[in-house]
Amino acid sequence: MAEVEVTTFPERKRGSGVKVVYEMLRDEILDLKLPPGSPIDEVHLADRFGMSRTPIREALVRLAGEGLIETLPNRSTMVSNIDVLNLHTFYDAITLMYRVTTRLAAQYHRPADLEKIRAHQARYAASVAAQDALAMVATNRDLHSAIAEAGRNPYYTALTQRLLDDGRRILRLYYHSFDDRLPIEYVEEHEAMIAAIAARDVDLCDRIARAHADQIVRQIQKLFARDERQDIAL
Repeated sequence: MAEVEVTTFPERKRGSGVKVVYEMLRDEILDLKLPPGSPIDEVHLADRFGMSRTPIREALVRLAGEGLIETLPNRSTMVSNIDVLNLHTFYDAITLMYRVTTRLAAQYHRPADLEKIRAHQARYAASVAAQDALAMVATNRDLHSAIAEAGRNPYYTALTQRLLDDGRRILRLYYHSFDDRLPIEYVEEHEAMIAAIAARDVDLCDRIARAHADQIVRQIQKLFARDERQDIAL
């Protein structure tokens, strides 16, 4: 019988075990090391992390709340599938939110908002330079969330954050399509967006935000496109 490799950790404070399991599994799911449909086994995870099943279950509850795992009717657990057939609904929603929140940020931002947005963009650019895809996903989320907050509509902010969270694996596939070497012009799209917000140019913000969303959607669509033609002998 093969030996089970156990991940050992220093002594933890109460609740920190949940955080360790949650963060490691979340990163593995977002990085597609645990692909959609992969089974999740509590016993195996307890052996792997060297802890009881209680913190494992708590971490899985958090991941389920984020839609990253799901429990089937037979009570088995798996990594949630990406609903490819309905991705168009995600595309429509994220495009609309990028446009709306960027327009509102141009109208209602304050100086402190711009400082926060620029700080997130600096971190995003650094993650792109480091080719750190998970950091790109996280910092992109922080940047667009900060833009939404600058628009001062909490409903739009909450919806934008939900879409960004739901789309983390989709965005991971987007970066993967470039072998995690994102072209610099796509980093510069953020810079142009921030400049338009700072200038309070609402119409320009709308055009840039739409173009930004459109190029992401086109790239992802290429990944899922299939050639359905049949080679018919004549």
